[in-house]
Amino acid sequence: MQKPQDFTKVMQDMMAAFPVDASAMQDAFKTQAAMTEKMAKVALEAAEKSTEISSRWTKDTIAKIGALAKAKDEPTEYTKAMTDFASAAAEMAAEHMAAFAEVAKKVQMETVELMMAAGKDFSEDATAAVKKATAEATTAAKKATATAAK
Repeated sequence: MQKPQDFTKVMQDMMAAFPVDASAMQDAFKTQAAMTEKMAKVALEAAEKSTEISSRWTKDTIAKIGALAKAKDEPTEYTKAMTDFASAAAEMAAEHMAAFAEVAKKVQMETVELMMAAGKDFSEDATAAVKKATAEATTAAKKATATAAK
């Protein structure tokens, strides 16, 4: 009965002929981790500013409701207080929505800058990795050809 061929040695030789550079993968991982950290910072700053805006809006509204809730001597004063409150609420809404829009605009600008920088970094990393892999593959192919020719 024939013994099946053991391909372990063949696979080891083949893998040794075409070495993989793990440092390129590590560099890519580090670049990705750095970008993730920067994106998280942008998101957290936006969340913090949005929370501050919401809190300020709530405090301003509560203060206006306090003035609205005071007892009045004349019925017309209630109408005036309600009109004043509605006017102030509309003004606060416009002001705070503009503040939210500024936060969103800043996040958008920072995200675009990060993505452009990341694209440049990834492109440079990929180019360097391809050049190195090509050089290593060429060297390995030359060695294999020289070995086969002997």
